[in-house]
Amino acid sequence: MSVISPQSSSIDLIKLEPIFETYKKVVRGSLIPVLQAAQETYGYLPSTVLEAIAKRMSVPISQIYGVVTFYAQFRLLPRGKHVIRTCQGTACHVRNSSLILETLKSNLGVTPGGTTADQQFTLETVACLGACSLAPVMMVDNEAHGRLRPERIPEILAKYRS
Repeated sequence: MSVISPQSSSIDLIKLEPIFETYKKVVRGSLIPVLQAAQETYGYLPSTVLEAIAKRMSVPISQIYGVVTFYAQFRLLPRGKHVIRTCQGTACHVRNSSLILETLKSNLGVTPGGTTADQQFTLETVACLGACSLAPVMMVDNEAHGRLRPERIPEILAKYRS
């Protein structure tokens, strides 16, 4: 399994050295903290970084991909500048959150989990945002937008475009 993104070929692996230095004495059980630190450094985990970690830690690349794909905290692809989370929970569902999601997909040109070509937005679905009184609701970064109607989506997105 190889996930190669356009950025993979230009990744500066020197940035991994301080991470390896920090965890050099903790070999067993340090894979997850190394992956977390690498993701914090690069914003995601490009294949070249995973390969470098596998080589340096003498861990099979298959094991690293197993860990990275098991835990939801890890990302194999870069995220956009703004992350949009659209609620698909019960309260939002009965208030037509599916229309909000379809409008977002259409306006952004991506499906959930995808990032726009200009790297401005990543679209995600979540089971609940905990703002049921605002249903249907979505969050852009840390800002909630509630009582949504499909026609409001372009205006909201325009606010975040740079």
